[in-house]
Amino acid sequence: MKKPISDPTPCTTNLLAMNDTLDILGGKWKLLILHYLIQRQDIHNTFKKMERDITGISAKMLSKELKDLETNKLVNREVQDTKPITVQYSITEYGKTTKPIIDVLVDWGKSHRAKMIEQ
Repeated sequence: MKKPISDPTPCTTNLLAMNDTLDILGGKWKLLILHYLIQRQDIHNTFKKMERDITGISAKMLSKELKDLETNKLVNREVQDTKPITVQYSITEYGKTTKPIIDVLVDWGKSHRAKMIEQ
């Protein structure tokens, strides 16, 4: 039996857009990495520094998430010709467009934490 089509087109379009967004930004680490890079735009962000600063992330997961973010043009990876080789990461102009999303999430998280504490 076929499911009747009941969603209006704008709703379906919005659900698809939300799905695309969650595919790109979803998970535990991607928004944290983007937030980290946005807050440190004028600082050299090496892989090892990021691994130390982002509490709880493993090297394997950081590598995977950075590759995904680079593929989606949100993060830039630059290999420095040093010995040993240094890799630096920075937020792209396109990546900066996630700042309003991150800011709303941070504000909501602060409000939620305060709400849970007052109980």
